[in-house]
Amino acid sequence: MNETQTRALAAQVLAAIAPEMDLGTVGDDEDLRQALDLDSMDFMNFVIGLSERSGVNIADADAPRLRTMRGVVNYFGR
Repeated sequence: MNETQTRALAAQVLAAIAPEMDLGTVGDDEDLRQALDLDSMDFMNFVIGLSERSGVNIADADAPRLRTMRGVVNYFGR
């Protein structure tokens, strides 16, 4: 998955969780949880949504790597 596809996937998943969010205002290294006011359940739904929509099994131990957009892009670009 390339960077553009990964960012689009993240935006789609986040839109389902927090439709009022504006991902365009979030920097690549900002913590998505803080920037978008996601609670722990929202964040886990984000990780699950990324996994389901991408077909990539994301281990629980890898969830912290997905806290920033750069982390998401790097994770799926591996």
